[in-house]
Amino acid sequence: MLTRREFGMLAATGLGLKWDAVVAAQTPAGVRLGAQTYSFRDIPRAADGDGVGPVIAAMTACGLKECELWAPQVEPAGLSREAIRAWRLETPLDHFRAVKSRFDAAGISIYGYNYSPNKSYTDPEIGRGFEMAKAIGAEIITASTTLDVAPRIKPFAEQHRMVVAMHGHSNLTDPNEFATPASFAAAMKMSRFFKINLDIGHFTAANFNAVAYIREHHADITNLHLKDRKRNQGATTVWGEGDAPIRDVLQLLKKERWPIRAYIEYEYPGTGSPVDEVKRCDAYARQALA
Repeated sequence: MLTRREFGMLAATGLGLKWDAVVAAQTPAGVRLGAQTYSFRDIPRAADGDGVGPVIAAMTACGLKECELWAPQVEPAGLSREAIRAWRLETPLDHFRAVKSRFDAAGISIYGYNYSPNKSYTDPEIGRGFEMAKAIGAEIITASTTLDVAPRIKPFAEQHRMVVAMHGHSNLTDPNEFATPASFAAAMKMSRFFKINLDIGHFTAANFNAVAYIREHHADITNLHLKDRKRNQGATTVWGEGDAPIRDVLQLLKKERWPIRAYIEYEYPGTGSPVDEVKRCDAYARQALA
């Protein structure tokens, strides 16, 4: 049996439970728009090395109020693999609670913490990611990981009763990569806490149909990464110049009112600053929802 709190968590992370009045719409169309803060990766850190302040400033400048926070922007830059492992394991959780407080003060919510274990992560390091995510106020973890690492993540997801949404890429040559509908299905068979963070650009580049997939699997999708890419492993493009069905996906979310976040992930080679380009993407999304 689930507690009231666990029921609310599972509903908010898209496990197919009734939603209705829980959603506070971000846009007039009722679609939750936000950003994957990886979009701001090229913005320099503050003079004291802080990566959080510049992210908050960029989100504020873009007028976006919720995000999926990319873990390296919370961590120190330039550390060795061993040093960053030690930092993750030894840094007090109050550090992450303070990060949450800074986002709260700016009126920005952290829906997901993008923490991506790979084969080099120790089990304590994987487990610590859940503690950090909770301290930072995230509802879910999103992970660019692999199928062979997922079984090591499973016990921690179940211990913490926290959803891990697997992020897909477009590499079809490695069976361990999350790139195909079958790879997502394999993860979800492992645990009811494993869900999908669908990147519609990468999904398109791998020659899959994002609209059809979302329609069929919407109950298992926590959030989308919005970007444009060409089919057949093509380049990431300015929105509207590739083959990803951004407009159709957003219209589908608008029509069905599913609680799936739609987050801008700016990756194409833009001519403006990251803030300029994220604003451009946001304008495109809002026009698509009109």
